[in-house]
Amino acid sequence: MKKETLITISFIFVILLVAGTIIYFKILKVQEVSKEDAEYIGNNSILYTQEGCIHCKEQLDLFGENAKYLNIVDCFKETEKCINITKTPTWIIKGNKYEGVKSIEELKELI
Repeated sequence: MKKETLITISFIFVILLVAGTIIYFKILKVQEVSKEDAEYIGNNSILYTQEGCIHCKEQLDLFGENAKYLNIVDCFKETEKCINITKTPTWIIKGNKYEGVKSIEELKELI
């Protein structure tokens, strides 16, 4: 086989391996949070997001259809509420700021 063909096959293999790993961990291993947990988290926190933020989408995807129970502020639409928010997603829990995507377990521990 030519060197270029081997490089191409190796590149495709690596791409498929990475894609498979992402699919496994992001889609198959993610279990949607229960309505009760979403309500508990939503009643005890504020989640600052921003339209177009991929990490915000990742955070909301953890809640699935139960994200509607969260107390969400979209900093793209409500800029006046986000003066002290420098990154999204940001959680405010008990007056403390937590930046970045948090697991359901982390959020429950913080509350």
